[in-house]
Amino acid sequence: MAHIRETIEQREEEYLSPYACLSSQSKGRARVQDECPIRTIFQRDRNRIVYSKAFRRLKYKTQVFLSPTGDHYRTRLTHTLEVSEIARTLGRALFLNEDLLEAIALGHDLGHTPFGHAGEAVLNELVAGGFSHARQSLRVVDVLENDGAGLNITYEVRDGILKHSKGYGEVLPSNGKGIPSTAEGRVVRYADIIAYLAHDLDDAIRGGVIREDDIPAQCQDVLGRRHSKRILRMVEGVIMETAPQDGQLVFAVDKVIGRAMQCLRQFLYHNVYRAPQVHSEFVKASKVLRELFLYCLEHRDFLEEKIGSFAESTSQERRVADFIASMTDRYAQDLYQRIFWPRTLC
Repeated sequence: MAHIRETIEQREEEYLSPYACLSSQSKGRARVQDECPIRTIFQRDRNRIVYSKAFRRLKYKTQVFLSPTGDHYRTRLTHTLEVSEIARTLGRALFLNEDLLEAIALGHDLGHTPFGHAGEAVLNELVAGGFSHARQSLRVVDVLENDGAGLNITYEVRDGILKHSKGYGEVLPSNGKGIPSTAEGRVVRYADIIAYLAHDLDDAIRGGVIREDDIPAQCQDVLGRRHSKRILRMVEGVIMETAPQDGQLVFAVDKVIGRAMQCLRQFLYHNVYRAPQVHSEFVKASKVLRELFLYCLEHRDFLEEKIGSFAESTSQERRVADFIASMTDRYAQDLYQRIFWPRTLC
């Protein structure tokens, strides 16, 4: 059945943009493996990520609201799926490799901590040399999955995962620092910000943190007043301004839409992420993770019991960081209760 994969690769060469990363031209894996007769190399990466334990745990990791009880709030998993869908929409419009796009998007947050960016901030403070969820996501696919064997995914997917995060700066910095090497990796950076701007706003309205009328008029007028419309406008803004230039695909956003997106980012930061009902819960969550980190650091036997002995070559601090980052919100809360709360003796 080798002709199935080869036929798909041939179709990519015939159909995709000259700026797309073709499966047949991947730089490959750290450990060479026989080709699959049916799936391309990027399809296999996508499958490995979806079937990983780290991917399943995203279901119980915070996006914005800590351990939400409502059925319709986003989690880190639903955020990941929305990033994937937006990336595929952009990629299809630009004739890029959707399999590579999807693999990067589905893997980009595998290393995210419990309790969202509050957890990341705690580990960044406690771990020597700092901590970032992007680097941790790469560590998950390289080392932590499969009991230390990793997923052995391709260079292009690894590169896109490592370089997906843009903080509060430019989506693609003009100095070129930290930009993914593939057009598909750059698309995921845009898809990530489009997804969280739209769904964090949607969840904040649903949770009563803000009202629809609180959204700045500039955002309403330019991006629209419905969740789906906002996503469409931001996607359109990228497609309209992205074009070939000097032999490469140069990404940009329509200026009017870009200003509205930046306005929305600032609005969310000040009125949602820093809102008392959101921020106060993350202060509590930060205390939980900090105390769990210190406890695990001081109790080696406890850590070995929980995570086993693989990756023993790394420091105790690094192993604790891996353990804490892997936790779901509810696991961290339950473990904290078992360790630190007094038990009633019968």
